[in-house]
Amino acid sequence: MAPMTTAGEEMYALVERLYPLCRSITGDGVRATLEIVGEYVPLQVHEVPTGTPVLDWTVPQEWNIRDAYIADSTGRRVVDFAESSLHVLGYSVPVSATMPLAELRGHLHTLPDHPSWVPYRTSYYQPEWGFCLAQETLDALPDGEYEVRIDSTLADGHLTYAEHVVPGQVADEVIVSCHVCHPSLANDNLAGIAVAVFLARALAERTPYYTYRFIFAPGTIGAITWLARNAERVERVRHGLVLACAGDPGRLTYKRSRRGDAEIDRVLRHVLAASERPHHIAEFTPYGYDERQYCSPGFDLGVGSLSRTPYAGYPEYHTSADNLDFVSPEAMADTLAVCREAFAVLDRNRRYVNLSPYGEPQLGRRGLYDSLGGRSDAKEAQMAMLWVLSLSDGEHSLLDVAERSGLPFGAVAAAADALRGAELIKV
Repeated sequence: MAPMTTAGEEMYALVERLYPLCRSITGDGVRATLEIVGEYVPLQVHEVPTGTPVLDWTVPQEWNIRDAYIADSTGRRVVDFAESSLHVLGYSVPVSATMPLAELRGHLHTLPDHPSWVPYRTSYYQPEWGFCLAQETLDALPDGEYEVRIDSTLADGHLTYAEHVVPGQVADEVIVSCHVCHPSLANDNLAGIAVAVFLARALAERTPYYTYRFIFAPGTIGAITWLARNAERVERVRHGLVLACAGDPGRLTYKRSRRGDAEIDRVLRHVLAASERPHHIAEFTPYGYDERQYCSPGFDLGVGSLSRTPYAGYPEYHTSADNLDFVSPEAMADTLAVCREAFAVLDRNRRYVNLSPYGEPQLGRRGLYDSLGGRSDAKEAQMAMLWVLSLSDGEHSLLDVAERSGLPFGAVAAAADALRGAELIKV
């Protein structure tokens, strides 16, 4: 894996490539996005036909758009989809008409509090059409007739999502999920996609303990579709993480799973606290990203969500100001580093049984004390061995040991490796 500074720059370059594409919950924009992601990690792409029942939902019609604009009486495009995919209300039905500004206003969306920004708006499940534009653009439009054109199709097709699997030593799975349905929004989904891609590449450099399944799917309907099509696989999911808003300058935020005390919750809390990064631990709410689908009571998976500033927590959220200037290589590299640290803990967190539980075993004659000679952390390593021996009763995990002893998880895991090598403990 490239150094973090290089990884940050490469993630930013991926965000730049994906930024211009018009994504939605279905359509060619999603396919084009996954095609680019597939250049970085191999993907298994799934196409689910319109009308397919998925839990309490149905796969919707597929939406595609080629062009859209509002033109004044001179033919000048005053709003142009070619300049930004945000300019069209997502899932707009086709329209070709000429109408006065007074009539057109009912189909226009702006942000009066941020007059230079363009909002992101959608109308997925009810037929509608509209445009999004800056308030200052609207204010400058004179009364008169305007040509309105949306060259789109809404027809039976498919919902597209993709998976990438990093094989592990066991079939038990960790899922990492990110949404691929937003158009030109750099932080709210592109940064999450980029971090997921480079996390997958980092995990593939070794053989992890768990099998890691990366899910690139449209928000809500995509996760629901995956869950509906993977009922048997869900039984193997032990942990999970939803990635979103991964590249802004804010502090890291971890949102707990619905359970609140799932192992992934404890691991992220421990890693963030030990790192001394500015961070916030948020309680679960049934609103947000796709953690709410994975954590729905019928599944109740141990899936949390990691972001920087949470959804709707920054003014730029769902606006044209969530652009390439709003995210940074450094922020994405920091998010990636926390993910790697967390999964390193998750992968090594085991429960052990002390094979010499009656009294303290003699470490010296097994060469365990000799191995500490000259180490600057010899005292810490010795205490880690004693703590692991003390709590290896089949009930306590290494994370329990680290939290109770106050020792770094890495020191505790290294002690466990040494003790297992000396046949003093077993998994």
